[in-house]
Amino acid sequence: MVDYTQTTKTISLDKHGIKNAKIHYQLSPNQLHDITIEKKQGVQVSSGALAVNTGEFTGRSPKDRFIVKDEITKDRVWWGNINIPFEPDTFDKLHDKVVNYLSEKEIFVRDCYACADENYKLNIRVINEYPWSNMFANNMFLRPNESELETFSPEWNVINAPGFIADPEEDGTRQHNFAILNFTKKIALIGGTGYTGEIKKGIFSALNFILPVFKNTLPMHCSANIGEDGDTAIFFGLSGTGKTTLSADPNRRLIGDDEHGWTNENTVFNFEGGCYAKVINLSEENEPDIFNAIKSGAILENVILDKNGEVNFEDTSITQNTRVSYPIDHIDNIQVPSIGKNPKNIFFLTADAFGVLPPISKLTPAQAAYHFISGYTAKVAGTEAGVKEPQPSFSACFGAPFMPLHPAKYAEMLSKKMKEAGVNVWLVNTGWTGGPYGIGTRMKLKYTRAMINAVLNGDLGLYDYDHYHIHSVFGVAQPRTCPGVPTSVLSPRATWNDDQAYYKTAFKLSNAFRENFKKFESYASEEIRRGGPQRYAF
Repeated sequence: MVDYTQTTKTISLDKHGIKNAKIHYQLSPNQLHDITIEKKQGVQVSSGALAVNTGEFTGRSPKDRFIVKDEITKDRVWWGNINIPFEPDTFDKLHDKVVNYLSEKEIFVRDCYACADENYKLNIRVINEYPWSNMFANNMFLRPNESELETFSPEWNVINAPGFIADPEEDGTRQHNFAILNFTKKIALIGGTGYTGEIKKGIFSALNFILPVFKNTLPMHCSANIGEDGDTAIFFGLSGTGKTTLSADPNRRLIGDDEHGWTNENTVFNFEGGCYAKVINLSEENEPDIFNAIKSGAILENVILDKNGEVNFEDTSITQNTRVSYPIDHIDNIQVPSIGKNPKNIFFLTADAFGVLPPISKLTPAQAAYHFISGYTAKVAGTEAGVKEPQPSFSACFGAPFMPLHPAKYAEMLSKKMKEAGVNVWLVNTGWTGGPYGIGTRMKLKYTRAMINAVLNGDLGLYDYDHYHIHSVFGVAQPRTCPGVPTSVLSPRATWNDDQAYYKTAFKLSNAFRENFKKFESYASEEIRRGGPQRYAF
């Protein structure tokens, strides 16, 4: 039998509307691990980590994410297909149904917080139907000590009920699952989905509204690390572009792998207390920090095991989006507390499946703003139903699904901070070289690491024509040489061995950029608009 002994503090959920529940408060990761196995909701793998299956949903459901449209949000949120409005009265009725559903059940509750900088700290109470969801919250949010718990008062509440099934006609949802933010009541309400990423992204989305509106601080969907000289590097990028992998550097201390704030004091702080990494094709050789973090206390999601409990990281039969969550201290080389100063370099990571962007290039301020607003990567076959060849994918600010405000607001804040801090901005293609997906090959991780190290070490030379070549379509400055990287790799055109095919594909992608940017043109200056690629019509 599992030991359910908990912290000395006990709580009631009556004020949350949850009645007569059997409350397990602040259980340890080991307890939650064992309870999950006892309830047959997960299994232990050979490394000691817990493996669970999140059920029907193995990723976020963007079309089922809503924001309550009220006095706080109605004139501030950028409403549309990303930020879908939800009526306050409809929310109240659905909230009542969810808390009634959780009443008289066995419930797992955790008090935690977001934002490593004390000046921005957000206290959170997470109420979970499942023990492994509560263990995820322990991994991903910052963990108060016993004395902090004694006086803990939550500002935001996450109510997570994967087993609750909504009725769209009655509840105002699109289908049976939902993730709804209410900024007046400070509630993230999640139901009908076991995917744990909805928990962390709910709070991230809330902070993406709170910090710029009320704290004049830029929230960022990025990873960050810091060098021995105190220089902070920031890595923006969408899922699968390498944020977690590239920020886990044995020679630099990890600040965080996904969500950060950049303050007016020119510091960068982590929102979280853990990492949530993709594990598709994970190997100890290529990503030793992440591989070795998968031990007792970590949670693997939707992976395939053999009879001995060994994980097959190449098996994507459940999903391409296989994941692991773990506390940040599972990584050896971390920054404590998770705060950095003196940002010097920003990297925009993109997995260009068309194989036309340089593996690394230096951006002007106007180009940096343009590419930040664009947030480009590409979809390849197998990542989504119906995708059979590379497709351009744009997500403003490299995180549009989590950004309640207009992208121009975040871009304006980033541009201001970049100028004040004097940072260099680099576009890094972690995607394909030697041709598009299906013909070329994925850029070798060792080359990408070498290019980033060259930037951080100051080895890429001055920004002039002797050291850089200006790309004839995208106008970015690509270095002619880089330590540890074959010169031929630095020129995407040269890797194709077919100039006509290369330029036809490059202009195809250029047109996709320009078409996507049309919806932002009225908000962007002429300088920023000129930071984009050239136009070409077939």
